[in-house]
Amino acid sequence: CPPTLCADVYMDLEYRKQWDSYVKELYETNIGGKIVVYWEVKYPFPMYNRDYVYVRGRRDMDLNGRTVHVILAKSISVPEIPEKHGIIRVSNYRQSLLIESDGKNGCKVSMFYYDNPGGLIPSWLINWVAQSGVPNFLSDILKACKKYPKKT
Repeated sequence: CPPTLCADVYMDLEYRKQWDSYVKELYETNIGGKIVVYWEVKYPFPMYNRDYVYVRGRRDMDLNGRTVHVILAKSISVPEIPEKHGIIRVSNYRQSLLIESDGKNGCKVSMFYYDNPGGLIPSWLINWVAQSGVPNFLSDILKACKKYPKKT
């Protein structure tokens, strides 16, 4: 997947609702001049879903003649999006994503990700995310890139 296409797919929240099976609810809204994202993530039964409220930004940078796409996100608290009953709010979330060319027709992705999901997370779920969740997500986003309707 070319790096610009990967970054476009990652930033397109409307499209993400189609390909990411863990999305329960996802939208952007303008609050006080800031674009704020609300994202509810489906968790397996009997656990409670989690939701995130965050700001994010994308910068396409030229580093020594190569384009690097940088996406930063961090949680924010806004009274306009209150917590919902039965959903655990993830109030401490940060993500830094760098997408660049692999020198061929694909891309390399580097990510720093941190969140405190709250509650008690069973060890089997933590192990699944570490072993399968991230590779499955990368596979899903690659499939989404191939089917992206807004290819340039």
